[in-house]
Order: sequence, then C-alpha cells, then structure tokens
Amino acid sequence: MTLSQKIRSKLARNIKYLYRDIYYKLGLHKGFYQSARGSRILIYHGICQHDHLRFNTIFITQKTFESHLKFYKKHFNVISLDAYYKQEFSKDRFNVCLTFDDGFANNYKYVLPLLEKYKIPAAFFITAIQAAGYDILWNDFLSIVSKYGPKEIVYKNESHIKDRYNKYISLVSGEKLADKLRSGDFEEKADMMKLLSPLSDFKTNKYDEDYWLQMTPGQIRALSVSPFVTVGAHGYYHNDLAKIDINNATEELALSRQYLEDIIGEKVTSLAFPYGSYSPEVIEAAKSTGYEQLLAMEFYSENDQEDKAIRERLAVNPFISTPNQMYATITGNYE
Repeated sequence: MTLSQKIRSKLARNIKYLYRDIYYKLGLHKGFYQSARGSRILIYHGICQHDHLRFNTIFITQKTFESHLKFYKKHFNVISLDAYYKQEFSKDRFNVCLTFDDGFANNYKYVLPLLEKYKIPAAFFITAIQAAGYDILWNDFLSIVSKYGPKEIVYKNESHIKDRYNKYISLVSGEKLADKLRSGDFEEKADMMKLLSPLSDFKTNKYDEDYWLQMTPGQIRALSVSPFVTVGAHGYYHNDLAKIDINNATEELALSRQYLEDIIGEKVTSLAFPYGSYSPEVIEAAKSTGYEQLLAMEFYSENDQEDKAIRERLAVNPFISTPNQMYATITGNYE
C-alpha cells in the first residue's frame, strides 16, 4: 500500500468513526445493538488514571473502562470465561467475555472495584514473574527505559537508535530491540534489564507505578476471592512460548500454573498465550500440563478453529471512542 493509499484509508476510517459517534449521540444506535447476536472475547491489559498512551498502546483510562462497563451493562450479556466455553449464551443479546492480560497491579486497584460495582465477571491472566524475583515484565521495562533513555544506546556492542515511537532499533540490522529479545529466553531479557537499568530510575517515580507494577501474591489471592473473577496463567516470564525451546516452554507452563494454584488454592485450567503467540507444539504442551482453555488472538490455521480448547480474542483499541469500540466488538474488526 502506498503512502497516499494509507492516508486515504486512515481518513476514511476516521470519517466512519466520527459518523458512528454522531449516530450514537443522536440516539439512532438502539436498533443495531438490539438486533446484534453472537459472541466475542475481549482483551484488556492495563488501566490507568491519565495519559494512557504514556509508554505503549495497550492501556486505557479508568474513566474509559467504566464507560465500557456501563455500555456492556445496558446493551450486552457479559458472561464468565467458563460460561463462554460452555456456550451459555443469551439468545436475546450479544454476548461478551472480558479478559485481562499481564497481571498488572492496576487491575487489582482499579478494575476489581468496578467489576464488583457493576456485577460483571472477568478473567485475569497473570504471569509468575514475581516468583522469579521481578515486579515488572521485561517488555514493560524496555518500553519505559526506551522513553526515558538517551536517543542512542549501545547494547551488546551494537548501536540502537530511537524511532519516532521511542523504540530502540538496531543501526546494523534495522530490527527492533524488543523484537530481537522476544525471540530469546528469559536469561537474555534479564541481562538486558540489568544492563539498561542505569538509564532510568523510573521506579522512584510513584506516578509511573500504574504502568508497570505487577500484582503481588497477596493481591492475586484477594482478586481470586471475588465471585466475579477467574484467574488464569500467562506464562512464567512472559516469554513468547512459540519462539523458545519447547522443553523450556513446557516447564514454564507447568511452573506458572503451579505458582497460581499455590496462591489461590484452586485449580488453574485457563491460559492466555503471551502476545497471542502459539504453535502446535505449544498447544500440545499446554494440554499435557493441564490447561483446558487456551486463549489466543487470531487462529493460525483452519485446524485451530476446530479445536474446542482454543478461542480467539479481540484486543480493545485505545484510540477510539466507547461507541466505536462497542461497534467493533460486535463486528469483530475496526474498519
């Protein structure tokens, strides 16, 4: 697609978004939601008070999230993950299941009270990174250091420079540092955090905590007690399970499940693949270690669609209004 085509496509999409917002404000939306049928699993990540695009594009504000909940309550049938797998769907409304990836402490701080206020269920997929001695995921660390760090760094004898999105890119290969690290085991990511930590003392800034701090075992336990909460696994180190050695991936799957079960005192049978990434070998390993519900983003093959254990999910878009998000939730795309 040429630059002019991209511009025209973006302009056309923005016009559609504006039209839908106006349509909603005029009260002309009711028929669409009343007639909508089907189901969708949504992916949320972090919730913050302000500046949701501060470090990445996976956060939304608490205000926006609450507006989503009000909308769900009014127009949708929100069900638990177990109910979704059992297909306990309403025949009179569009069915939605809410999921949260990454295990941010802000989920406990901001999300749980709102779920209980509106009596809406959700599933939380949490890593075992605290058991490894860390309170931050490697990719969140790199995003924050990339924002606060210098324009150019030398990492393992290779120069990297920031692009316009504050991502470090190799001057040699043109590859993003985050993409390169994602393909490796956690030892390399841990080395990166140790080497780059002098570039920023962000942990002394309380304002930034909502954007990176992971839930403690105590918070996970308190979260799991809520009748509106399902706790699932999200890997041990937040590695891309499809890109690391399958033996290491299998060990991670077993250890992350055990970590959560020891905390909440209940069986954990659901798993959200980090980055939505998986392979046939990872699916087999997950099932062999006791997972029965496997959450991806997109199916990788037609065979996956036939597997009753695997479900697709739609990631929430932080750039659009609530009416447009709800429209996309029903249609399954952001066009």
